[in-house]
Amino acid sequence: MSEDINTLLRRFKAGEVSEDEVVQRMVREPFEKHMIGRFDQHREARTGIPEVIFGEGKDPRDVRAIFLDYMERGEQLIATRVTPELLEALSDKLDALHHYADARILCTRQPEPDHTRQTVMVISAGALDRRVAEEACVSAALLKNPVERVFDVGVAGLNRFAVELDRFDNAGIIIVCAGMDGALPSIVGGLARQPVIAVPTSVGYGASFGGVAPLLSMLNSCSPGTAVMNIDNGFGAAVLATKINQLASRAAASPKG
Repeated sequence: MSEDINTLLRRFKAGEVSEDEVVQRMVREPFEKHMIGRFDQHREARTGIPEVIFGEGKDPRDVRAIFLDYMERGEQLIATRVTPELLEALSDKLDALHHYADARILCTRQPEPDHTRQTVMVISAGALDRRVAEEACVSAALLKNPVERVFDVGVAGLNRFAVELDRFDNAGIIIVCAGMDGALPSIVGGLARQPVIAVPTSVGYGASFGGVAPLLSMLNSCSPGTAVMNIDNGFGAAVLATKINQLASRAAASPKG
């Protein structure tokens, strides 16, 4: 849909669009067919989260065609895990797009954060966890959350983490990205009153089994109430943080009985 349902209804109320146009937009097929599948145009209206392309493995020509379509319509399109091949296919359009190299994300628009929401604080343990942490940061920002970064504060040097504790007060939701033994989310969960979302990364020596070891550590965390994402899934963590924020915003806007 070129506009979300709320905007469409507001325009109808203001007399900017006709009743027939509203009906046509509401009842048309909600799935837009593209070369790489069917895009769910009503997803954001239903879930609060727009449709997003996972870039790895996609044919660069098909992804280019979709981006050109969304650019022509002036709509937001987000692609995660963007490959060099996808960037090459869109090389002549990159000046008009927003590319976040560290996060491997490409999008058509850069929205302003909704400052009525709580800040999403993203914490990363080490330098090699930064790519996943950046995916979480950029995804959260593109989903209109205020974002704050606290990087390179892993348990190998707890003094680095200790000096950042005062910054917790700025956060409403905390995402923690860590590899190796995956211990950092347990420490954060034991100190923070905010919801903590743990993201295991595929960083570590052979016994980390490509992120399985930190995943199991986080699932077995002794800090209760810590949510755990799949390995390297910074985007999924950002979506969960967004839904928590959206729920809090709806609760704040609801009339008190």
